[in-house]
Amino acid sequence: MAYFNDDGTEYNPDLYPIPNLCTICKKKDNPKEEVICNMTRMDQQDEEEFKCFAYEKK
Repeated sequence: MAYFNDDGTEYNPDLYPIPNLCTICKKKDNPKEEVICNMTRMDQQDEEEFKCFAYEKK
């Protein structure tokens, strides 16, 4: 599924690496969380440190 920034630029989450924090999050494979997780990743794609306040340890 593709997402779009406010300026219309496409963001395809499949083309960006998943942060390490996401790989150990219990929400990682939950379809109900997919959109919010992808949007959180998209918002921080150019940041040095990834922060997710919805993270839950497996």
